[in-house]
Amino acid sequence: MDDKNQKVDVPMEQKLKNLYDLQQIQTEINKIKSLRGELPLEVQDLEDELAGLQTRIANLKAEVKDNEQKIVNEKHKIVQCQEDIKKYQSQQDNVRNNREYDSLSKEIEFQNLEIELSEKHIREYTAEVEHKKEIIEKSETTYEERNGDLTQKRSELDSIVSETQKKEDELNAKKAEIEKLIDERYLTAFNRISGNVRNGLAVVTVQRDACGGCFNKIPPQRQVDIRSRKRIIVCEYCGRILVDSGLAEL
Repeated sequence: MDDKNQKVDVPMEQKLKNLYDLQQIQTEINKIKSLRGELPLEVQDLEDELAGLQTRIANLKAEVKDNEQKIVNEKHKIVQCQEDIKKYQSQQDNVRNNREYDSLSKEIEFQNLEIELSEKHIREYTAEVEHKKEIIEKSETTYEERNGDLTQKRSELDSIVSETQKKEDELNAKKAEIEKLIDERYLTAFNRISGNVRNGLAVVTVQRDACGGCFNKIPPQRQVDIRSRKRIIVCEYCGRILVDSGLAEL
């Protein structure tokens, strides 16, 4: 078989070096992201809060409009009742007996009760409108304040991003190239370890006979195995991949 068709077997030492290089690049990317601090989350929280306020204000305004229409309807109802009362009172002047007169008197009494009920509803709807308008005013004030905060936070974030974006893009490009050189199973392990440890360091060097991640002591024989670069060795305490400082200096 032609040698060009054979899959090149990468030495373990180079595999370890690729993992260490990947860690160095990821660390630089993390440093850039740390410059942004909590700003991205703060911006997102403010955007969510503003969206919620907009929805709340819109709903309150719709409720105010609905109550104002109800007030108009009740006023129309009062006018109609008053017209009916005048009509019934006029009819009382032409009744032929007491039964008709009493019947018209009951109608007049009923219309007066309807007027009282409508006036009560108007007072209730008016109070609701005033209360909701107060809430709308406060919500709009809060919206303006939060919108000002968002503008400031976005400006700060955009400034940091503009200063670091080019460097981050370059690092991400290098990271993608190195990831192509790493076996999928090692890359999966690297990402899993990075996500599980506090500082994101999946590959660390041996420092002063100890793990560079958790600082627990490493037995001498295990250090010899690490320096031999013959296989992937992880810290028995924190699970990070261990490499010797000599490899890091290559």
